[in-house]
This record gives sequence, structure tokens and C-alpha cells, in this order.
Amino acid sequence: MSAVRHQALPGDPAGHLPVTVLTGFLGAGKTTLLGRLLRHPGMARSAVIINEFGDVPLDHELVEHAKEDIVEVAGGCLCCTVRGDLSRAVRQIDLSRRRGRADFDRLLIETTGLADPAPIIHTLLTDPVIAHGYALDGIVTLVDAATGLATLERHPEAVKQAAMADRVLVTKTDLTGGRIPAGLAARLATLAPSAPPLPVSHGRIDPAALFGLAPSPATLERWLGATAAPGEHDHAGHDPNRHGEDIRAFCLRRPGPVRAHALAGFLELLSTHAGPDLLRLKGIVKLAEHPHLPLVVHAVQHIVHEPVELPAWPSPDHDTRLVLITRGIAEATVAELFDTLADAG
Repeated sequence: MSAVRHQALPGDPAGHLPVTVLTGFLGAGKTTLLGRLLRHPGMARSAVIINEFGDVPLDHELVEHAKEDIVEVAGGCLCCTVRGDLSRAVRQIDLSRRRGRADFDRLLIETTGLADPAPIIHTLLTDPVIAHGYALDGIVTLVDAATGLATLERHPEAVKQAAMADRVLVTKTDLTGGRIPAGLAARLATLAPSAPPLPVSHGRIDPAALFGLAPSPATLERWLGATAAPGEHDHAGHDPNRHGEDIRAFCLRRPGPVRAHALAGFLELLSTHAGPDLLRLKGIVKLAEHPHLPLVVHAVQHIVHEPVELPAWPSPDHDTRLVLITRGIAEATVAELFDTLADAG
């Protein structure tokens, strides 16, 4: 397991700038949402990396000046294009910041509609320049209120985008009476139980809803409480296999402490062998070495994030709890692996 770091969020001594990944299937309304975000005063001191300027409606009067691929929008938001190389785009806008040509304290990265967020997360975590100055804050997924359920039924990319979300925005609710359709809400509850969907109409959203999603005492209990207690994983009668992807969300709980090397072995084996079928893992661990300092763990497919040590437990519940969203992996198999390694000590 990589070295434990203390929470590195906006304003912390480590100085990591928070990064939000904005994803969503084709037609989910990212263009409309981004167009409004770029005009919002709450996006001042933010940088946005988009795929192509042509995909986002930037009115001429909004653009104050352009330098290379970086455009400054009225209100202080910066935009940089991605032309096939996310790492280069982040490095370019970071270099502008370090040279005093750009001033921002958070970064929003938009993906293409067909993108699997996992490779983007991998770039953020493994590129040495990016990882040194930036930390993933969260993944925000857009889902169309009117067509989202059908999209999730037909496209595995959309399923991955939803399952990896820290926050789900259900767009175009103006077409569904201002509400999230019940069928879509139930489907999202299965795919992303720790990311309650927010309705969005005409792309209007407070930018604050996109930020501050990283592990913290305030969010941990919401994550862990969103999944049913052991033995109650049917999600109110919803059959996770009905849709064909065999998506399962479940929680592993262990009252006793876990040794660091056992946790590392579990995460390595699971991420290596489950690979693409480990859609998301989040949890809080009671380490035998430091039982009074809870450890937050987080993995997406084969990518295990650097563990974060919190200064205190967020609630009186000090059990180790791991929430997993998997595809085609039985809960019993994962539980047996975890128990075997933890019991071996």
C-alpha cells in the first residue's frame, strides 16, 4: 500500500489543488451546463479543461483574451482545450499558473461523452507533475432525466460513469415536470448509492455543488450509510441482475482492527484481479497500527487511491466498513478474500 497521506484538500498545508472530473453520456447536457458554469461568478479562480472550445458556447463578449489554448472568460474562469492528451493540457495550464499568467485554485476537467473516467483518474494519480500539485476531489456525472434510464440499459460506458460518481446531476428535469423519474432514481440508487442525484433544469447549478466531494468526516457517514446493512443488499426489492450488467452494491463490515499489510494485500489482489469489474470501492478502516486514526480508502477499477488518514472518527461507529460497487463479482467472494487476509494478520 502506498504511503498514507493526511487529507490534502483546498487550503491544506500540502497545497494540493482540488480536481473535479465532469462526465456524462452523449446528450446528457454537459454543453448547456458548462456554458452556464463559465458565466457564473462562483467559478472565479477556477480553471476548466474542455475537449474543444467549439463544443461549448463561448459568446464573443465573454472571452476577454486568449493565449495559446487558454482562454479567459469574463468573471475570471479559465478554459484550456484537450486535444488528445490530458496530461499535456493539465501541465500547460499549470505552467501558466506557476509563471503568473493564470490564477486559479481549483480545476474542473470535462470528459467526452463516451469516456470511461478510470483512465482520467489514472492520469491524475500517476503523472508525477500532476500528482505533486493536484488531488482528485470528486467525479460528477450528468444523466439525462428523459433518456437516462434507456441510456443506462444500452451503454456500458454510461453505467461506469454513474457507478464512479461522487455526485450525480440529473439534467433536463424541465422535460420531466421538474422531477427525477422514479425508474431512473431507482436505477441510480443501485449504481451510485452514495451519490444522491440532484435535479438540474436548463443547466442551472450552483458551482458549489460540484466541489468539496473528497473524503471528509462530513461525507464518510453518507457514503457508508447509503448501502444497506449486511444481509440487506436487495435494495428494497430491486434485482441488480435484471439489467444484464450484474451490478452489485454491498458493504463489508469488520469490528476488529485490520493490519496495514493485510489491507494492502486485499486492495492489491482485488484491484489487480477484478480490474474493470471493480467499479468503485470506498471505505473507512480501523488499522491495528493506529486504531484511533481512521484510514479512508478509495479505489476505481485497477486504480487504488493513496489512503487518507483522518484526525478522528466521524461517528461512534469505529468498525471497518468497505462499500463496493462491482460487476459480476459475488459479495461472498470479496468477503472471503477480505476475511482470509485480515484473519491471517
